[in-house]
Amino acid sequence: MLEFSDKTNLLEQSVYHYDLQDVDEPNLYRDLFDYEHVPKISFNHRQVPMHVPSELWITDTTFRDGQQSTSPFTVEQIVTLYKMLHRLGGPKGLVRQSEFFLYTDKDREAVEKCLELGYEFPEVTSWIRANEKDFELVKAMGLKETGILVSCSDYHIFQKMGMKRSQAMDKYLGIVKAALSQGIRPRCHFEDITRADFYGFVVPFATELMNLSRESGIPIRIRACDTMGYGVAFPGVALPRSVPGIIYGLQHFAHVPSHLLEWHGHNDFYKVVNNATTAWLFGASGVNCALLGIGERTGNCPLEAMAIEYASLRGTTDGMDLSVITEVAEYFEEEIGYMIPARTPFVGRSFNSTRAGIHADGLLKNEEIYNIFNTAKILNRPATVAVDSHSGLAGIAHWMNGYFRLKDEEVVGKRSNIVAAVKDRVDALYAQGRNTVMGDDELAEIVKDVDEEFYDELMIIRHRKHKHHK
Repeated sequence: MLEFSDKTNLLEQSVYHYDLQDVDEPNLYRDLFDYEHVPKISFNHRQVPMHVPSELWITDTTFRDGQQSTSPFTVEQIVTLYKMLHRLGGPKGLVRQSEFFLYTDKDREAVEKCLELGYEFPEVTSWIRANEKDFELVKAMGLKETGILVSCSDYHIFQKMGMKRSQAMDKYLGIVKAALSQGIRPRCHFEDITRADFYGFVVPFATELMNLSRESGIPIRIRACDTMGYGVAFPGVALPRSVPGIIYGLQHFAHVPSHLLEWHGHNDFYKVVNNATTAWLFGASGVNCALLGIGERTGNCPLEAMAIEYASLRGTTDGMDLSVITEVAEYFEEEIGYMIPARTPFVGRSFNSTRAGIHADGLLKNEEIYNIFNTAKILNRPATVAVDSHSGLAGIAHWMNGYFRLKDEEVVGKRSNIVAAVKDRVDALYAQGRNTVMGDDELAEIVKDVDEEFYDELMIIRHRKHKHHK
């Protein structure tokens, strides 16, 4: 059959149907994953067309997958972070959903507290295993959508669950039908999709889900989970590792619309942000993330990264408040006690900081020379200089202007007396054998010791601007 595609405006073949292949032995793709060597990337040189959805959004798993990798959050911490997600997503709800565990009293209390806020976005959703006992928790909380674990690789079906593919599919469809019977929207988490038999299990299962969705009139979302971070975005990569192939295939062969398609990745091979962006480019409306990229093993896709990526792709923030990213980082470090690696993009203490004196001099002359964008305006994080023995007058002056948030007539020049006095103190420390970079608090104390009255004036400016921005 030929059908006219409203995506490409071309006639396309539409007779593609894949039945479940109920094999006796698992397909473990040993040519790619032999376990004794680094997993291989194979190419078949097939390429699929990009199709960016009309709407893109971010979903959050900080309180589910993310929380599994850190000390458990308190209810108060969860509620505070949830409020920040609401502000970050803006009036259009670009942080569309946030998923929660329901297993403990604390989990359920956190859900109740977040629901009491009455926010439309992020919608509170849950995550359960594919069994009736877990489903009762969703019904009791009155949630409108829940994620359901539906492992789809033979590693899980055969080796973890001890089933055949047909048995696994029947089990999964049973719990999905139970959700539909209660009017609850199921979100099916296709665990380990980058090691799964795409045409032998993934597409037939997704096709059945879309049939159920049409019959029930209830949307069924599919989350393609790159559980082990094996996904690859290169052109011409073969399945099961091809991110473009997975997204295109779910749309083209299982007829999953973009708004029901979501990507969930992990960073085991440093590809998590690129893979999430690729999922957007090839047809998934949603990408699932966690604040700061926390999560199992190497972590999930950092939510803040995809907020910046959205602005890069769309040319607008669409109302997102990106300065909340800095508040999130500060809250994690100061209230939760989670230490962010200093060079982590957008949130690390040193992500827009330079040590080189020549760079500092350039920053003083024109910040654009060595800063990626106006981080002070967008993230409420002025570009800074890390002061050490090589920073010079320019480095110290730039540190003072950044730390104390000085602008216009407030700016301290590199030839000012206080900068010279601070540099003398710094030089003396390194002459005595110091070999580590100076910390902000340490430098502030030197400024205070050099001129306490001037220091007090600077601190008033710093606190006023920080409070005003918040």
